[in-house]
Amino acid sequence: MKSKIKKGDQVVVITGRDKGMSGQVLSVQPTQSRVTVQGVNMVTRHRRATQTNPGGIERMEASIHISNVALIDPESNKPTRAGYLVEDEKKQRISRRSGKAI
Repeated sequence: MKSKIKKGDQVVVITGRDKGMSGQVLSVQPTQSRVTVQGVNMVTRHRRATQTNPGGIERMEASIHISNVALIDPESNKPTRAGYLVEDEKKQRISRRSGKAI
């Protein structure tokens, strides 16, 4: 499924445990419809020591379903939906809230 959210976008969590938190998209997994957002959905992993890694308890971001996040409007800093505008055969993502380019 094609996603309108891309790596590097600023998003806000609209539902779930981390509702209201915002951050930058670190990765997108389109086949699973999931995104990883910086500082959101933090989990703890216990890592075994290896020759290169000392091991220990590590906190990291887990993925979150793409339907639980919304793009942030560049003008009002509020959640918005994305749309496309085609001008001179160039496709550009725009904010549905303000009409500005994302």
